[in-house]
Amino acid sequence: MDGSHEITLDEPTGGRDGVSSEPKEASQDGQTAQETAVLPGQDPLAAAKEKEGAPEDAGADARLGPLWSPPGMGIPGTLPSTWARRQDMIALRTALGEDTAGTTHLEGARPPGPPPALPEPKGAMSSPRSGCREQETQQRSGEDDGHDGSASLVWAATPGMLFQEDKQTRLHPLSLSWVLGYNSSLAVHSLMDSEDRVLLYVSSHMVVIHDILGNRQYHLQGHTNVISCLCVSEDRRWVATADRGPDALIIVWDSFSGIPVRTIFESHPEDGVSAIAISQDAKYLATISAGTVQDYVIFNPQNPYEFVSNSKTQVVFYLWTFNSVVGHFSQSVFHFNNSQALTGTSAGKLVVWDVVSPHTPSKELWVKPHSMKATKLVPMQKDSLTVLMVFESCIVTGDVKGQVKFYNGELQLLACYSQSKVGPIRSISFSQAPPDPPGASPACSTSCTASSQPFVARFSWQRLSLAARVFQGAIWDRFLSSLEQRPGEWNFILSTSDATVLHVATDRTNFEKVMEEAKKAVNAIACHPRQALIAVGSHCGLLKVWDYQQTKYLVSRIFTEASIQCLSYDPEGYFLAAGFTDGSVYILDAISLQSSCKEFKFSRGPVTHISFSHDSEYLATADEKYSVTVYKRVLQNRSRCWEHLAGLRSHYKPIRSILFGVQLDSNEPRLLSLGEDRQLVEYDLSSSSKDHLVVLHRDRIEQVAVPLCLAWYPQLSTESFILTANNCYKMKLYNTTTKMCRKTLLGPTYGSPLEKIQILPTNTADAQKHYLAYITKDKVGLQILPVDGNPHKSSAFICHPDGVSDLASCYDGRYVFTAGGDDCTVMKWEVNLNALDAAASLGGEDLIPFYNLLDGGREGEFFRELEDYFYYAQLRNHGIDTLETRQVSTHIPLEEIPSVMRAMGFYPSEEKTEEMINEVKFSKYVDTGEQVTKINLGDFIKLYINHRPAFGLSMKKIQQAFQVLGYDNENGDKVIDRGDLLLLLQCRGEHMTEDELVQCLTTLLGKHPGRGGSEPDIYDPSGAAALTEEEIPEEITAEIFAADILGLPIAEPEKKNRKKR
Repeated sequence: MDGSHEITLDEPTGGRDGVSSEPKEASQDGQTAQETAVLPGQDPLAAAKEKEGAPEDAGADARLGPLWSPPGMGIPGTLPSTWARRQDMIALRTALGEDTAGTTHLEGARPPGPPPALPEPKGAMSSPRSGCREQETQQRSGEDDGHDGSASLVWAATPGMLFQEDKQTRLHPLSLSWVLGYNSSLAVHSLMDSEDRVLLYVSSHMVVIHDILGNRQYHLQGHTNVISCLCVSEDRRWVATADRGPDALIIVWDSFSGIPVRTIFESHPEDGVSAIAISQDAKYLATISAGTVQDYVIFNPQNPYEFVSNSKTQVVFYLWTFNSVVGHFSQSVFHFNNSQALTGTSAGKLVVWDVVSPHTPSKELWVKPHSMKATKLVPMQKDSLTVLMVFESCIVTGDVKGQVKFYNGELQLLACYSQSKVGPIRSISFSQAPPDPPGASPACSTSCTASSQPFVARFSWQRLSLAARVFQGAIWDRFLSSLEQRPGEWNFILSTSDATVLHVATDRTNFEKVMEEAKKAVNAIACHPRQALIAVGSHCGLLKVWDYQQTKYLVSRIFTEASIQCLSYDPEGYFLAAGFTDGSVYILDAISLQSSCKEFKFSRGPVTHISFSHDSEYLATADEKYSVTVYKRVLQNRSRCWEHLAGLRSHYKPIRSILFGVQLDSNEPRLLSLGEDRQLVEYDLSSSSKDHLVVLHRDRIEQVAVPLCLAWYPQLSTESFILTANNCYKMKLYNTTTKMCRKTLLGPTYGSPLEKIQILPTNTADAQKHYLAYITKDKVGLQILPVDGNPHKSSAFICHPDGVSDLASCYDGRYVFTAGGDDCTVMKWEVNLNALDAAASLGGEDLIPFYNLLDGGREGEFFRELEDYFYYAQLRNHGIDTLETRQVSTHIPLEEIPSVMRAMGFYPSEEKTEEMINEVKFSKYVDTGEQVTKINLGDFIKLYINHRPAFGLSMKKIQQAFQVLGYDNENGDKVIDRGDLLLLLQCRGEHMTEDELVQCLTTLLGKHPGRGGSEPDIYDPSGAAALTEEEIPEEITAEIFAADILGLPIAEPEKKNRKKR
């Protein structure tokens, strides 16, 4: 769109619930202004004492209070469902508790009127008990600063305290240690400057407080979704963050102590929060629902009961008319003269808003509504304005060319900072002002209108020649006189949309680069096999190598041709291979990142996996076109170089893993690939030649489940295994030679299946002690080996709520790294294996963890029923009608396993039944050479837990099958024709013979004759056709199939649907 709007003025009408003001405009996109809300405050100490029964005067006044808003615009349920709008502006008097229709007083809220003067803060703030989820602020007893009663950690906090505390003992198996990268779409704030340079920014679902000079980080963790917005109070102490997604939160943090002082649940339960602002006095929050078009909100610094929000095309507090090109709105601020507001646009203009009734007494403006009207459209520059803010008595702008400009109250230019190669500015954050020295006069006078004294006092004499060409006449004279004010360092931080953070000192001319991170998705990471180095590759083509021990950046290279998709070091650490989205492969020197040979481009699609062989003689890649390509290191002209060997389209669905190994009887490498087509393919590298890749074996390793990842299992026994994980939360061990499934085990069940696994390198003295690192869709975790299905042996933590793209572990196993893909971050996790071992020990030994996985546990009805079936299986094996003395044992024959499994409600396929029997039968064959013929109750319970579906039977799966196999009948239901169903059962999958089908149907429908004895019934197939037509309808729905044919219990909604049919 061209940015031109014709706006019409409408009388305000009743809006949706919780909407303060909703002006309507006839814009080209047809959008209208949406909802915002302000959240008034209350003394938190008084609220906390009242809640806990403590005296109200036990502490000092606080500066942050309880927060509320109308439904849909903050915290639902604290106000009635409507918020009447009487004028075309924001009716803040309603929010303050004025008796109007559809509103109510909030306990502890102040009466209407001008905001009272704030008391001087006494060093810190005392806050109510709060936290995120289970976390609460811990209180300390004693006296502090002369205050009696309990003094909280927040009260005792001081600036910089976060980095003065001793490192606490790690209590979890994985603890976040460092974060690389940040969300460049959100602002970067400067908390401290001068001697201490501390930044605050968002990385994925956490806030990072980064001490640049001290090379330290502190992480504020509490959100489970990616943080969507944040704001910082004027004194840089209070930080408010919000997210969008399931169970969205708003959390207010104390940046001095890192403690969450307030957590707000379900403020916008449907969509979460898209924008948030905190008033200058830190008593109020305003939030905007993510379901609206508004994306920016800010308070009036002179009036905490007034705020403005905007989107690209709307500003919420006014109705306006324009007939010229305005452009898209970027940000809005209130003018420091307390009567005007400004809005920046993409056309480089400032819209000046003024009160419709400017002669209204100023005292009444605090409590009475007033309309805003666009009075001027001031062209400032040609380039789009991206940032607009008020700093002291200056108007500050940032634009798409990286320029920062300062204007006085009359929009006259004071100064301009710019540097080449600075991208579009995303945020500007000024350093916290140092206190005035004793007896010093204020740095800024309220009468200063033509120039900004506090800013120009920070201006450098070296730039006067440049400024002289800008300022004229009286402005220049006042500018010179302002330099006589007290000197000081008033620096600011810039963040750009290309993920760069710069520090600007006003007495210098240069921009100092503080951080430069990936501006696009980070999908590739790899750890050096012998040094504390990690390589990080992104879709913007940036490849960086970090020393993760010292958290220092070492070397980088930018590839402009394509995006980096995967990385891998060779086992010796000499080479770093990179796969790109255009199918190209680079083999680089691991230290300098210079190319060791010419790039290869033999893949037809983006390279998804890349790996070296153990002897660094082969390099293999997999791509999105289901092909595997192999490169070989050869000797040419007395030097070693790489050449393309061969490629093969070996799968028909996406390849999930490629894996090099070592032959059991030699030191030759072996190569395997695993695809979603359930095929495990092994290649014969020694027999392969130029352009001919030979396949040695091709094995289907799953019947229904989809394999997702692959790894070599540590040598914990005589037999060698390959470990896989599938989408049904199962882990499987396959013999490395025969590819026979030797064991099926329940894997970690943390919301999504395992996406990638790696054996964690360990330096423990115990050779049998091994661990597995893994990632799921949004979590990273550890698993104790050997895997046995015990849920207490694994642990997982949220790392990237929007999805984990890659996993890497360092050479000594001390750290695990995760890449977040679109959140552009890499997280470093410190490993604490002792904590994981302790958690497993607390979970119990032997069968105790497995008893707890049964319905009702060891003392439940389910276990007693299992014992009965186990005993009945022995009776049936010995013969029901025998008169001989029975020898009761604790074992049953392996042949009885399927019957007992089905009696317990688990219905394995024939292939699954064979796997279970073979798992027990050959469990000791490698060690003893003998087969096992029976199983005891304890081993049966483990077998049942590990093989049954992780989450039981699901009606949804039956419905999905009908969606694939069925058709829509005249009622719009998915059905399968009776004849087609019988044909499918006899011809597809594990097909049944006609006799088997008749036997099953007559048994399920309860129509077989039966002899009434204890021996198995004899079935008569005669009359089966008539029975089928009589009992089974011609059109079968999923509900009929489950309830009427299989006899399974279904939920009430499905029952009602079945009755309707």
